[in-house]
Order: sequence, then structure tokens, then C-alpha cells
Amino acid sequence: MTVESVFPQLEALLPLVTKPVQYVGGELNAVVKEWDAVEVRWALMYPDAYEVGVPNQGVQILYEVLNERADVLAERTYAVWPDLEALMRERGVPQFTVDGHRPVGAFDLLGVSFSTELGYTNMLTALDLARIPLHSRDRDESHPIVVAGGHAAFNPEPIADFVDVAVLGDGEQAVLAMSDIVRDWKREGRPGGREEVLLRLARTGGVYVPAFYDVDYLPDGRIRRVAPNLPGVPWRVAKHTVMDLDEWPYPKAPLVPLAESVHERMSVEIFRGCTRGCRFCQAGMITRPVRERSATTIADMVDNGLAKTGYEEVGLLSLSSADHSEIGVVAKGLADRYEGTETGLSLPSTRVDAFNIELANELTRNGRRSGLTFAPEGGSERMRKIINKMVTEEDLIRTVATAYGNGWRQVKLYFMCGLPTETDEDVLQIAELARRVIETGREVSGTRDIRCTVSIGGFVPKPHTPFQWAAQLDHETTDARLRKLRDAIRADKKYGKAIGFRYHDGKPGIVEGLLSRGDRRVGAVIEAAWRDGARFDGWSEHFSFERWMAAGEAALAGSGVGVDWYTTREREHVEVLPWDHLDSGLDKDWLWEDWQDALVEDEVEDCRWSPCYDCGVCDQMGTEIQIGPTGATLLGMPALPPRGRDLVAGARG
Repeated sequence: MTVESVFPQLEALLPLVTKPVQYVGGELNAVVKEWDAVEVRWALMYPDAYEVGVPNQGVQILYEVLNERADVLAERTYAVWPDLEALMRERGVPQFTVDGHRPVGAFDLLGVSFSTELGYTNMLTALDLARIPLHSRDRDESHPIVVAGGHAAFNPEPIADFVDVAVLGDGEQAVLAMSDIVRDWKREGRPGGREEVLLRLARTGGVYVPAFYDVDYLPDGRIRRVAPNLPGVPWRVAKHTVMDLDEWPYPKAPLVPLAESVHERMSVEIFRGCTRGCRFCQAGMITRPVRERSATTIADMVDNGLAKTGYEEVGLLSLSSADHSEIGVVAKGLADRYEGTETGLSLPSTRVDAFNIELANELTRNGRRSGLTFAPEGGSERMRKIINKMVTEEDLIRTVATAYGNGWRQVKLYFMCGLPTETDEDVLQIAELARRVIETGREVSGTRDIRCTVSIGGFVPKPHTPFQWAAQLDHETTDARLRKLRDAIRADKKYGKAIGFRYHDGKPGIVEGLLSRGDRRVGAVIEAAWRDGARFDGWSEHFSFERWMAAGEAALAGSGVGVDWYTTREREHVEVLPWDHLDSGLDKDWLWEDWQDALVEDEVEDCRWSPCYDCGVCDQMGTEIQIGPTGATLLGMPALPPRGRDLVAGARG
């Protein structure tokens, strides 16, 4: 049956809420299909505000991949702000998509992409507003299949009660295969109901259905084992890996929102994966192996995307974009092509040892010269060895000297606090490093107009990394160290005023740590916090540490475990971890050995350019590292006429 738009009911509420434009849809390149013309219908959710979610590459890619299929439609939904949530409850308006404004509860599948665990409560709000039972056990075939994806899906155990399935890794091929299974089940008349279609998904070996696994616990609270409870359900579920990115050049028509978003640019992913081996970095570990897009495909995607969006900035995205084997060719070729068009190129934070002035000049040739961001991560050389960030202080000083000497005036440095074995002195070294940066900048530039911003994030141990066994630093000690660092910077009469200092307190990190390494018992904490009003936990103005701690104390009472047990406790080698049955390809023994290497400050080379270190990914996943150079050239491409603002203005008009 055709599902009607709820926009007539929603429209009456929009004058009463902040930023109403975020709920109206109508973006350039958005797609709305006829409901009755397809067999499978997806609602894709990024569980945060529209302004954060609409630029998300993962959702945009899956949106296009699914909508290219004639028998499938996909629409998007985002978390609604508390003011609209209250009105929707009062007026009976359900969670809706921004494309067709159709009720989310009418779709076959609801896919939720989690970049961070702090989006869990927003998912519960969306489920409740959509009139989908919070717990998967209470749903029937009339409700959407709730699918968790994204980096946080590599440990979905804390939300096991709320999601029907979790998919690990790259989603392009996975969502198409799932669509086929759901379509066939529907064509057959939905035999066996909801359990049957979930069983068909689980038996592929690439879709995790928590309900089909039982968790047993030891008397001390640790996990005894996680085992399937139905025949044909695999003991381990594998991640998905797209091996030829040139065959998947998405998004082909990026969305251009009507409302302001956090990234006003067109983005192209130039490669996936990272083998630098930073021990704290979950993204680098779970996305192995490295798979590069060719320079020619990148150029085609940039040209196509600019033509279809009118953006004036292109972000070349990856976990370490300057490591692309043809980044020089790409940067120069694109700068040549768009010379005179005011089309700028940008990279995310650049590794200190990958920066060179030729690359930086190409990236800024047609755009404005903004600040540079580097991420040493550890304040002292000792800490950088522990985290396997093979950058010396002299490397950093040499790099910033090159930048300041060539006209840059602003450098941002990103560090973490709370890393394993860290001391106060390690953190105070950040102040000394910042002082040397300013001193060097003034010397090589001949001016005092030099700035350095120090940004500090709290370290949270993540699953599928060598630090998954580490104890998390308590928030009191984190805050005390950061206060000492702040005071040390402010006390520097000569350089302190040129050093900006930004940091968050340690409390949100404790909640993130609870959710990132929790097991199924943590689901009760999430639900208790949500029922007590937890929303938008990634936003400081909405986050309440006290609410979460009260929820943890109440929900875990009598279980023998608590928030500290999940966060500040160091794990043992023999312990069964909540995510051990979910296969990222990384060998657990290899991760443990790397954890031991960290403790003795041993570093590991990048396996792109050195012998294999047997992490397990390539042999267990049947994959391989894919890097250039291809020998292709982008030089000599004809310059294009100016374009950009006029196209965007026309599209928005």
C-alpha cells in the first residue's frame, strides 16, 4: 500500500522549532521514488543532527548505491532536536524521512550508521518516535529490520537488545545482498515471519544477529563464552571489504543541503584503510587493508561532483590522505585543472612525516591558505613510541619551520591525554613542544604574527586495537593533568599568548569508554539514561555525566560489575572480550603482541613498505594491499571556466 507523507502534520510544527529548514529536505541531488514502484525500502539514519549527518560519506554512498537499484528505494532520516521531539509526541507525528517525509516505521529496513557510540540514545529516540518497539524481541514482520553499521558496529553488544542485525565493514555490497534476501523473502509471502528472514541474513556469515547468540558469564562478571543458539548460525561473523574502489565511485551526485552543515564542501574518498599501525586508532585497524583509488578515478569523481554540486572546495578524504602513493600527481593535476576557478582542495589533518611544501602549495593554489593541522598525538617522544606514532620532536619542528617559512601563520596540533603508561610529565611536554613551535615560527618567518593551537582529546580504548586491553584513565586524573598543562602554557610569558588551548573534560570519555567496550549488560544503562532524558550525548550542552552515572548505578546494581569495571579496569590476555566473535580480520594474538610491544616502547613499521607483520587481515579475509603508482598522469588537462557560486545559488533558488 502507498505510504503517505507526514509533511502536512509536520509543516504546522516547523514555525515553532529552531532551524526548521533541516527537516524539509529538497536538497540538490536528493531522490524520491514512488513507494509502490519498488520491492525493498530502506530508511538510512545518521543518529545526530541534520547539520552533522547530511555530509556523512557513508550514508550518502549507501543512499546512492541503493537508489540506483530499480527495485529498491532509500530515504534519509536524522535525529530531531528535543524541541521538535516534544511537539511530535504531543501531536502524534512519527519519525520521518527528509526525502519523502514518510514514516520510518513503514520501511522494510532501518539502517543506522554509528560513527560514535554517543549516538545510541538518539537511535532509541528515533525508534520510539517511529513506534518501533525498543527491544528487538518485541518486533514482528510489520516492523523494519533495524540494522547497525559504522565503526561502532564492530562491538554492537551494548545495543544488542535494540538492533536486529549488525553489519561490519564496508556497506556497499552488503546492503545490496541484504536487499536481495529481504526481497526474496517478501516475494515468497514472508515465510517463517521475522525470525526466518533474520536467519537467512545470519547464515550468510556476514550479518550478525545478536538474538541468535547466547552470552554466558563467569562468577566474577567476565564472559565465559558467546555461542550461537540455532543451527546454521556461524560462530564468527566476518566484516565486509570492498576491494576495487574504482568500481564504486560514490557518491556520484553528492547532496547539497539547503541548511548549513558542518562541512560545506564536496568530498572524495581517495583510499580506505591504514597500515601505519597507530595502536590507539580503531579506524586504522578495522579498515585494513589499504585500498587506493586510482588518480584518474579520483579526478573523474572530483570533476563529476563539482559539476553536480557547485561546491568551491573539494576534500580529499581518507585516514591519512597524504599517504596516497600518487597524492602529488593528484594534487598537481587537480590544481592545474581548476586554476582560475576558485576551486580549493583540502586534506584532513596531515601526518607530520607526510607533509611537504610542494603538496601544500598545490592544495592552496586556487583556494585560500588556511591553517595546517598536524596530529603528533603524544606529547613526549616516549608516548609516541608507545602509540607507534613514529614522529620525533625534530620531525615536527622541521615540518612547522617549512610551513611557517612558506607563508603559513596558523598551525593546529592535536594530542591525546590518558594514553597507557602516561605520566604528568608526558603531558607537560606538550607545552614545551608548543613553545618550540612558536619560537621556530617566529625565527623562520621573521614575524611575531604566529599562532599555534593545541587541541587535546581524551583517550578512549577501543575494540579491535592493541589497546583494547588497556585501563582507561579516570576522569579526575585526566582533568588534573589538563589543568596542569593549561597552567604551564599560560605561565609562559614569552610564548603563551601565541598558543591557543582547547580541551574537553574527561567525563564524556568515560561514558564513551563504557559504551565502546561494554557487553550486553550495558544495554540496560543506555535505556535507563535515555528514559531519564539522555539525548545528543556528543553535544556538551546536552550531555550529563551525572545522568549516565546514575543510570549505570541503577541498571548494573546486583550484577557484580559497574562503570569502573568496564572503563578503568585492565583486561587480561585470556579474557573473552565482548566482540571476540566478530571478525575484523585482525588476529587476537597479534594484537596482544603489539600491546606488549607498546609497553616496552617498541615500534612497528608500516606494512605497505615493509615485510608483512602477520596481523591476519589479508590471509584471513582473502584481501591484499592495493597501492599505486599506476603511472597515470593528470597533467595537461585543460582549464575549465569558472563555476561554483552561480550554480549553487541557482540550485538553492
